[in-house]
Amino acid sequence: MDIATSSLSQAHKVVLTRQPCSRVNTCSLGSVSVIGFSLPQISSPDLAKCRRKQSSSGFVKACVAVEQKTRTAIIRIGTRGSPLALAQAYETREKLKSKHPELIEDGAIHIEIIKTTGDKILSQPLADIGGKGLFTKEIDEALINGHIDIAVHSMKDVPTYLPEKTILPCNLLREDVRDAFICLTAASLADLPAGSVVGTASLRRKSQILHKYPALHVEENFRGNVQTRLAKLKGGNVQATLLALAGLKRMSMTENVASILSLDEMLPAVAQGAIGIACRSDDDKMANYLASLNHEETRLAISCERAFLETLDGSCRTPIAGYAAKDEDGNCFFRGLVASPDSTKVLETSRKGPYVYEDMIKMGKDAGQELLSRAGPGFFGN
Repeated sequence: MDIATSSLSQAHKVVLTRQPCSRVNTCSLGSVSVIGFSLPQISSPDLAKCRRKQSSSGFVKACVAVEQKTRTAIIRIGTRGSPLALAQAYETREKLKSKHPELIEDGAIHIEIIKTTGDKILSQPLADIGGKGLFTKEIDEALINGHIDIAVHSMKDVPTYLPEKTILPCNLLREDVRDAFICLTAASLADLPAGSVVGTASLRRKSQILHKYPALHVEENFRGNVQTRLAKLKGGNVQATLLALAGLKRMSMTENVASILSLDEMLPAVAQGAIGIACRSDDDKMANYLASLNHEETRLAISCERAFLETLDGSCRTPIAGYAAKDEDGNCFFRGLVASPDSTKVLETSRKGPYVYEDMIKMGKDAGQELLSRAGPGFFGN
């Protein structure tokens, strides 16, 4: 089955324990079309309003999906087609509608689903594919070429260097940055028996797991959307996995969580839990729309973390973690981490300073330079 067909047709929730059977409703909530997928234009799954007929038993008899493109869209949103990416696009759409009455009308906002390199290549670990922008390149190209007006990204997927002719002026309010432990037999990583296999494609997670729990094993080629990875876990491919809590919350799937890892146990990826929205640098109209959605505290924290990542020249082959947040005194507290590829060495640092853009950029860069100096030649195995 085509990956898009799979990800768009399945229900949002994958529950690891046995649950009562329920009817799943898929219906149109606006204009949605697809680029790079071999399937017809279909309606988007969502949780809000849907017209449906019910039998006397209360079960759904029919749900008629209609592609609503009766007018030219004011805003065309570009996104990947995974359930999480779509949830983020829907969140963006609803926030735009709530701020701008002219966008409430059906068809005023159109969602364009775009297949990226990272979506197409699922047989290899991300680190082996190489390159940057694996989940953003094709969306950025559509933006630059004028096929879409704004691009909704998971910020952790966005390279530190933006493509020419684009800007990223907006971050939505950040979700919980922590990682969730998912397992059917244990409550935490510490409870897993020696030799247990944890599935994760993230070198950041792998390095921190094996540094603290060297008796465990990690399956690196554990790819796919959240639903796919949960299905692999349920099928016994691995004994446990880690997922970003933010994504599970956005898809209302937190019932799958066995426990939440503290920041001391697992420092998050740079920009984890944050949504970024880009537009063309010469499009003042879209820039103004995005300015109305921007959450400045989140934008500053992400800028600090990305300055750290840029200084380290991080890639998919480099285990890097970083997190900036406002502390109880209103200052920025930043923590950064870098690990050797074999997980034997983990270097950490922290910074504290004013919650001001220039100061936070300086903190991120300074922390990165410190870890580069401490790591020395050969630390990253290059």
